[in-house]
Amino acid sequence: MIAVILAGGSGTRFWPVSRASEPKQFLPLLGGRSLLAETVARVLPLVPAERIFVVTGGSFTERARREAPMLPAENVIGEPTGRNTAPAIVLAVARADRGGGSDEVMVVLPADHAIGDVPLFHETLRAGEEFCRTEKALLTLGIRPARPETGYGYLEIGERRAVRRGRAVHEVARFVEKPNRETAERFFASGRHLWNSGIFLWRMDAIEEALLRHVQGARAAIAAFRAASAEDLYPVLEETYPKLPALSIDYAVMEKASNIAAIGADFAWNDVGSWSALGDLLPRDAEGNEVDGRHVGLDTRGSVIRSGGRLIATIGLDGVVVVETDRAVLVCPRERAQDVRALVEKLRALGLEDEL
Repeated sequence: MIAVILAGGSGTRFWPVSRASEPKQFLPLLGGRSLLAETVARVLPLVPAERIFVVTGGSFTERARREAPMLPAENVIGEPTGRNTAPAIVLAVARADRGGGSDEVMVVLPADHAIGDVPLFHETLRAGEEFCRTEKALLTLGIRPARPETGYGYLEIGERRAVRRGRAVHEVARFVEKPNRETAERFFASGRHLWNSGIFLWRMDAIEEALLRHVQGARAAIAAFRAASAEDLYPVLEETYPKLPALSIDYAVMEKASNIAAIGADFAWNDVGSWSALGDLLPRDAEGNEVDGRHVGLDTRGSVIRSGGRLIATIGLDGVVVVETDRAVLVCPRERAQDVRALVEKLRALGLEDEL
């Protein structure tokens, strides 16, 4: 198996802790190690270091190498510009399979997810690997919903195609964008909808064929990236990478291809996509507050509190996010934690770049 870890993005929904110089994937949001380091450690029991690749922003290449010192330096590749996940996978396919046409299985993982029950996670990946070795399909891991959730995309599953290691593999009938509350409740009750985890498995030849078919410019890019030596790669990237369409792999390939399958995964999963989502992973006090750092509350419940050092004292809060750093303080209703990205854009429009 080959592993590709996608470590791009700026993590703007974790402002003010995440900044332009310190994006989310490099933060120790769940303990002593960064999210990227946790992801590398999670796959190392399955995949040897020389077969793990990281694609990150060009300015963070050296930082990513420090977070994963066991990987060969050339396996950590910096994008000259952010172009979303489809170009990142074009690049990873070319560099991981230098000869082309390999039937080796690749797993693609975001760098910033939290996963519980790692042995079950490994077993699920093994089941997916076995399926992909015999079926030229593009496989995604779908998470069985724990609740009606409006913050995730969904997969609607169809007929069962196979069973591997006791796990059913289903056709994917369609991808569904983030739903409203009523639709999310209907999905939750149906038993036919899974959260879209953004974790994929496929044979190298299968994904390359799909990229060539669905991504404009992929053929020339793969040929150029594959032919370049480690020393010549970055000039080639500067020339070719910006020409690829800035699209997600879901939109560019998965929603268009006909050979899509899914395994329903049962391990605990959190995309750590907002302060509210992170709160679900923090210790809870007696009032149901999820706290990281120093906090004393009076009549405060159901809130996410993160202190960067100073004591946070609260009175009468219910379902609020409070995040303190040495440069800024964020306060918002918990249900609007996803809007931090829009707040960052407003700060940028006001010329407050130094705060980002």
